[in-house]
Amino acid sequence: MAEQHFPKSNNKSNSAASVQSMIENTEKNIREAEISMEFASGEELENLQEKNQRRNKELYVKKKEMQDKVEAEERKNQF
Repeated sequence: MAEQHFPKSNNKSNSAASVQSMIENTEKNIREAEISMEFASGEELENLQEKNQRRNKELYVKKKEMQDKVEAEERKNQF
């Protein structure tokens, strides 16, 4: 049977909630990795540090995205 593809929903309110959820999950993963780093060494420690560097970059991008969404919503509500 052929796989069906449906268009993605463009629900803006859900999008903001989704971004916020991603931010919270990333922050949780960073905290958990920091705890793991206390017991790690060598290659495992390096991998955790690299992952957290990537997570911190992604967190910055997602927070900026969320800020942009909030500002756009505020501008929309002004009119």
